[in-house]
Amino acid sequence: MANQDFEERQQQQQPQELGYDPNFVPDSVKSFVVHLYRHIREKNVYEIHQMYESSFQTLSERLFKDTPWPSVDAVAHYVDNDHVFCLLYREMWFRHLYARLTPTLRQRIDSWDNYCSLFQVVLHGVVNMQLPNQWLWDMVDEFVYQFQSFCQYRAKMKNKTEQEIALLRQFDQAWNVFGVLNFLQALVEKSAIIQILEQEKEGLEQFTATDGYDYNGGSNVLKVLGYFSMVGLLRVHCLLGDYHTGLKCLLPIDITQQGVYTSVIGSHITTIYHYGFANLMLRRYVEAIREFNKILLYIFKTKQYHQKSPQYEQILKKNEQMYALLAISLSLCPQSRLVDETVNSQLREKYGEKMVRMQRYDDEAFAIYDELFSYACPKFITPSAPSFEEPLVNYNQDAYRLQLKLFLYEAKQQQLLSGVRTFLKVYSTISLTKLASYMEVDEPTLRLQDIQLF
Repeated sequence: MANQDFEERQQQQQPQELGYDPNFVPDSVKSFVVHLYRHIREKNVYEIHQMYESSFQTLSERLFKDTPWPSVDAVAHYVDNDHVFCLLYREMWFRHLYARLTPTLRQRIDSWDNYCSLFQVVLHGVVNMQLPNQWLWDMVDEFVYQFQSFCQYRAKMKNKTEQEIALLRQFDQAWNVFGVLNFLQALVEKSAIIQILEQEKEGLEQFTATDGYDYNGGSNVLKVLGYFSMVGLLRVHCLLGDYHTGLKCLLPIDITQQGVYTSVIGSHITTIYHYGFANLMLRRYVEAIREFNKILLYIFKTKQYHQKSPQYEQILKKNEQMYALLAISLSLCPQSRLVDETVNSQLREKYGEKMVRMQRYDDEAFAIYDELFSYACPKFITPSAPSFEEPLVNYNQDAYRLQLKLFLYEAKQQQLLSGVRTFLKVYSTISLTKLASYMEVDEPTLRLQDIQLF
């Protein structure tokens, strides 16, 4: 019955896509689902990975460039109506929809329901599959992305239709921040991944050595989802501006070493981007510089191998954002000795001129800080539900404006303190009036900084 409701809604949602028939299944798609189902049943991780990474992308490009894939009901009988496979297919269906089209509110809600069902099966069912790390990472990554996307969508209230507002009221638990955090935390706890990583240090586990796969006939799904959920929690807390909690969630993973998080390029970049950003916001500039440098050097050396990957554009985007964050970090805490020559050369080419101007304590310098931060920061969210009272207002920029304000305040303090220290190295004694004059700031501002400095 639930599948029937889903199908009816899907047909109602797609009138604009002329020529799209959710019930039509091309032969190549039949073959795809039959073979993928068989490989999953046989735990053939290599073939699953090939079909997931290559065949799915090829078929999407060729047949479904600007339409959804066939509905889950249309393919279900080719796979024995297998409940878990249908949940996995639907997860891919929604991911494709988000990537190629603009989801309706109804589709956003249906995708939330599908993730709930899928994670409930993993948490409380008997799952004996082995799935590629890439797919398991994509599940967590997409889950957090769709949460972020929903919060941004919901916060743009001004032009919402009456039907959309009614749906938002009716399904107020969809993509609820506590629900999202609870699922990620439940996956971490049920997988016992923290204990597994602890035991690995004592030589009692082989989780990292096997990249999380189980070669004794068991399943890797819960363990690896639990592992990647720690990265998901870091990301969600960064979106909320809670950097301390985000870093705490990542503590079980030793990011100074290779690990399962480095086995998937998207996971590696997401982990270090958010780890570095959180440290930057907590004024732990040296740690941010060290990790940005390492990942940027890694991307420089390996990006040519990912040119055909579906993640390639995202790799390049995050690469550029992390150079901007590195420029900010080095401007606030000059530690060029921590930066590799290759990375430094790229950095100077991109931001050399701006970094010179960022050393000054003036409006132009802080306009550059504003520009780089706005370009490179995460898409912050306000997780609370909107007010449905007239007049309806947009609040999708509120969280970003708050984080920008906090960052610029810290940047100004840091630049002023740095300037004071520089002058104190030159002068053994200097009056406050003279120091304020040299630094081109007023005395009350400088006096406040001196109190903080001493």
